[in-house]
Amino acid sequence: MKTYFFLGLMAISCAVVRAQQASDVGLQNRYIQLMKGSEQSDFRRIELRSDIDTTWFRWKERGYSFGFVPGKTPMYTTVDGILSTPYMIQVRGNVEERNKKRWGYHVFEGYAKDDKSRITMLVNKHVEAERPVAELYYYSTVYNHDETAYNWFKIGSDVRQHSFMFGRDKALFYGSLKLTNALTLGAIGKEDILTTKPAGDDEQNADNNARYVNYKELKSGGDGTIFYDKDRDIVVIKIKGKWMKVAVEALPDGVSYDF
Repeated sequence: MKTYFFLGLMAISCAVVRAQQASDVGLQNRYIQLMKGSEQSDFRRIELRSDIDTTWFRWKERGYSFGFVPGKTPMYTTVDGILSTPYMIQVRGNVEERNKKRWGYHVFEGYAKDDKSRITMLVNKHVEAERPVAELYYYSTVYNHDETAYNWFKIGSDVRQHSFMFGRDKALFYGSLKLTNALTLGAIGKEDILTTKPAGDDEQNADNNARYVNYKELKSGGDGTIFYDKDRDIVVIKIKGKWMKVAVEALPDGVSYDF
């Protein structure tokens, strides 16, 4: 009798294990799927997915939730290790998110040690100079569009006081600049200047704020600051804190250009 009882327990245990394994396989297939490349093909590709859960604790953090609708967006899928590929990483977006990208337009974010400031790459947020724009910047923790919200983004090296740095309204070049085409000075007139900063968000007041930036930079620009005064058709330069006219003269006889 004891033998039959023991065998019965073993059979029940095995059945429970098999049921659990079947359940685990079912869950695994829910989140890791092998998809056919095409209807007529036996080759497969992998899809990873996470559930939609509006109670996920990360949705309470702005860096995770801003721009997303937790009721439509799956929780983040985490790779707990270094991600490497011999091919490429591609961001396509999806129909649920505004403009198919996170936060509307972001395709990449890399966070600093404070876990709040970040480098950001986005696509097609703006159209400027008659063309769509891709943008890359280092955003601070201020979370607005003020000039101070954007840190320096350096290109060229990680050596202090070298290479080329870019901010929202400034570019600082430690290295020399060699052009293979023309250099055009900023043509600035009275209509391009605003002496007081507009109230409100700089993105919403972009045109007027750009005019204020012109004023601020010309006002604070040191010796050597130069621009073209389009109202008076003169080139002016700041020397010892004073604006002075650059002397120009007509081309010599026999010198002309076809452009």
